[in-house]
Amino acid sequence: MILDKINKAGDIKHIPKSQYDELAGEIRSFLIEKTSKAGGHLASNLGVVELTMALHLVFNPPRDKIIWDVGHQSYTHKILTGRKDNFDTLRSFGGMSGFPKRKESACDCFDTGHSSTSISAGLGMATARDLRGANYSVISVIGDGSLTGGMAYEALNNASNLKTNFIIVLNDNTMSISPNVGGISTFLSNLRTSDKYTELKQSVTAGIKEIPGLGKGLYNTISGTKKSIKQAFVKGGMLFEDMDITYLGPFDGHDVEQLIRAFKSARRVQGPVIVHVITKKGKGYKPAYENPSKFHGVDPFDIETGKSIKKYKGITYSSVFEQTMVKLGSKHQNLVAITAAMMEGTGLSSFAHAFPDRFFDVGIAEQHAVTFAAGLASQGYHPVVAVYSSFLQRSFDQILHDVCIQDLPVIFAVDRAGIVGADGETHQGIFDLSYLNAIPNMTVLAPGSDEEFKKCLEFAAEFKHPIAIRYPRGSAYHAQGDVSPIKPHKAEVIKEESRVALLALGSMVETSLEVHDKLASMDTQSSVINMRFEKPFDTDVINRMAKNHEVLVTLEENISSGGFGERISTYVMDNNINTRVLRICLPDGYIEHGDVPSLKKLTGIDADSITDKITEFLAYEEQT
Repeated sequence: MILDKINKAGDIKHIPKSQYDELAGEIRSFLIEKTSKAGGHLASNLGVVELTMALHLVFNPPRDKIIWDVGHQSYTHKILTGRKDNFDTLRSFGGMSGFPKRKESACDCFDTGHSSTSISAGLGMATARDLRGANYSVISVIGDGSLTGGMAYEALNNASNLKTNFIIVLNDNTMSISPNVGGISTFLSNLRTSDKYTELKQSVTAGIKEIPGLGKGLYNTISGTKKSIKQAFVKGGMLFEDMDITYLGPFDGHDVEQLIRAFKSARRVQGPVIVHVITKKGKGYKPAYENPSKFHGVDPFDIETGKSIKKYKGITYSSVFEQTMVKLGSKHQNLVAITAAMMEGTGLSSFAHAFPDRFFDVGIAEQHAVTFAAGLASQGYHPVVAVYSSFLQRSFDQILHDVCIQDLPVIFAVDRAGIVGADGETHQGIFDLSYLNAIPNMTVLAPGSDEEFKKCLEFAAEFKHPIAIRYPRGSAYHAQGDVSPIKPHKAEVIKEESRVALLALGSMVETSLEVHDKLASMDTQSSVINMRFEKPFDTDVINRMAKNHEVLVTLEENISSGGFGERISTYVMDNNINTRVLRICLPDGYIEHGDVPSLKKLTGIDADSITDKITEFLAYEEQT
């Protein structure tokens, strides 16, 4: 196999041109096989195989810097930089990350995981290069989806002032070229990317500007005329050209040799340059090609059928959200739903189908999504912003400034709260309690079961203030018996005994019941309280439990600083309540990728670890 010859960065340069297509096919087969076992991002990676090959054929990482926006499409980059043999550990605990990681390879020059950051990072690197007087290329690879994020345009605006080379590869995997302009676009692309054209443009520009008395005016006239002509025929690159960013393309993103020519030409441009590349997600694997959204992020699957082989127990929290939102949409005509390019991931597909006029996908723009929701709320609508926990943190200022200061009734459906697993540090939803707790007027709910989640959503639909409902990824816990009604800022006492009071929040309710049983087997009594409302919490139940329990144990899937346990401890101390508080929470830090059970054990929030901590605490208290 040709792929066997690639074991480190630069090895691809020794592959003959005649074998490029065969190598691309081998890489795709490799990606399909490995992802079918480990899960991961498949469609996006299949779409950038030739693009990545061309980048590595022209440039020389780690000296040259390639920044992958989001980074979920960097698998081929990892293969070409010596990590092929690590793919059996992809996204597993202690194994290879599914995203670029500087600690993993010198060829990963910037850690990514969230959208629309690559141009900013690349501009920073290019500026550092210039300040240092160095000479290497900086390339930011950004998808058309990531260009829906405002941060990308802030960076483009700043980049337009750069006078040295900075390459931005626009990986366009959805936009097509209209037939009526396709021919002229191809003609101009071929003309502009030829070496002679680039050299001619630069020499003529310099010559015109040097004409005494006339140069600057003549150049501006010619430049304006040139733009007018292009605007008459080509729509593609005018936004960039008008920002003084050279535009090259569009190019066939699956033609390695054409891409090589484009990148070599782009490397000679003095200033920022956009290389527009057309690719197709899922290329080379029919199920992913026909349904790229389904194969964006996948669990292990059967290659022949494309069907997932991972089975969830019962219904997932996202599915509960999807079903309940449709019911609430029928009941509340002013309820609207907003997503930031995550309709399927958050479970809003059914709502979008049932109420298309009340569903809004704003693109990868969480900040805009929140203020857009605030605008709707100010005019009598009740918006639901469905967003993953790790992405919601991008809109902290908008939550505070635009929603909560005005006390507007916006519902934040915070999906993937807590440890999410294989996507690692950038995607763990372990900070939302800490930053939401800091914002006045915000109410935070954390359901502990599927039925309780439904009731929380129903409660929120009637609530007239900002409210966030956080819930985990994966299977929803189904509690035994009926779920008590949701009363404002009141907890639910599930079991009441003595000695140890387990104050559980959200996903930790199920765990607390396991801990209760383990303590009971050791003849230690414990009460289980489903706190429900994290902010404001039920002070009455805290006061009552403190009277007949030796220790209050707080359980949360959030970091320690600013979290639920810290707030309970502060309350107990400030009110001189005579009891001890044991906080069970995640450490203040970032949690790597891996399966959720392993990560919970590692961080000490699994039932066995919690039971051990409680028994050690009680033993210590008895000794002192």
